[in-house]
Amino acid sequence: MSTSKTIAARPAPLKGGRRKLSLPVVLLIIAGALALVSLVRLISGANDITSVGQVRGALALAVPIGLAGLGGLWAERAGVINIGLEGMMILGTWFGAWAGFQWGPWVGVLFGILGGCLGGLLHAVITVTFGVNHIVSGVAINILAVGVTRYLSNFAFDGVQGGSSKQSPRIDPIDRITVPGLSDWMQDLQQQHWFLISDLAGIIGGLVTGLSLLTVVALLLIPATWWILWRTPFGLRLRSCGESPTAAETLGVNVYKYKYIAVTVSGGLAGLGGAFLAIVATGIYQEGQTGGRGYIGLAAMIFGNWMPGGMALGAGLFGFTDSLKLRGGAENVHAMLLLLAILLVIAVLWQLYKKKYVSAAIAAVVSALLFTWYFLTDQVPSQFVDAAPYVTTLLVLSLSAQRLRMPKANGMPYRKGEGK
Repeated sequence: MSTSKTIAARPAPLKGGRRKLSLPVVLLIIAGALALVSLVRLISGANDITSVGQVRGALALAVPIGLAGLGGLWAERAGVINIGLEGMMILGTWFGAWAGFQWGPWVGVLFGILGGCLGGLLHAVITVTFGVNHIVSGVAINILAVGVTRYLSNFAFDGVQGGSSKQSPRIDPIDRITVPGLSDWMQDLQQQHWFLISDLAGIIGGLVTGLSLLTVVALLLIPATWWILWRTPFGLRLRSCGESPTAAETLGVNVYKYKYIAVTVSGGLAGLGGAFLAIVATGIYQEGQTGGRGYIGLAAMIFGNWMPGGMALGAGLFGFTDSLKLRGGAENVHAMLLLLAILLVIAVLWQLYKKKYVSAAIAAVVSALLFTWYFLTDQVPSQFVDAAPYVTTLLVLSLSAQRLRMPKANGMPYRKGEGK
């Protein structure tokens, strides 16, 4: 019997009889959410919340976060906590920009990945080989990345035309694709502001208008990760290292090797997210441009319960709220108050059905406050607009905390030979 078949086991039933959602149920939930957003758009008059430009902006903001989250998923599925995602993204932005302005954007993408891989490899050496606490190692890499890139910028960019010690020269853009005919049709439908139809057209239009080729690559990496980690013997062995490395070792799995591979790939994905920021999102490297997206990617991964699809949903949620802030600002975020209030009403009904009366009462009070805030004001303070994406992230994490289950051996020290 092969190692992969030996390790495979029937998954234990989830506590409380909780089952995985089937595809039809997931599609029904998505359709219901879209209908709710469309209803909020009609009531509030904030027609930009599902426009083609809004969807394009949300996608551009979600991609680097999603890539960081995907990197965190690879590492943590192998049992290594990767707080160093932010530093690996920083390395990706710098190396991507440095190579990109000299040899072209795709070479910059490659070097961005390699820069992130260096950070991931360093994290693997510190945590896997030397057994240093994963959190300590990750924080150290984040600090080291800031210092290294600042030092390198003084030599690579300072004195170069268009560059300085804190930014790179302009990088040539990566080609963008637009589907002729379909793009124009979707934009026309979206501008009619019809219930549900215009919202769906805005989403489709955002996916077929001015889409960077690197965005397409990033989107394809999500199902590719799922297939590799959940449908191949390699992925099964890697995940076994995050669940029970001693058991995996007794079955002949080289745990150190799989942890090294996972953390290095993790760094490469985070580096790709950094390269996306420098090459696609801004076209230039600037010091501090990651803006904590590595940490937010980690939060998106946790929200997604260490699964690629859930992680992508979390990244998309943050990208959507961040894009609302940039497009329409106070008006769009004000409309989101109404959406949150309605969602909390649904949560109240669900908590009452589950006979959780205290939770239902708290949700009802918060919902009433949000309804009052919405109907008594025309816009929200600018400070709240800026904080909206981060507040949304915290709310989503708090609401999803009860269903989370990380890999059992995640962050736990492991020494070769323990399983013998």
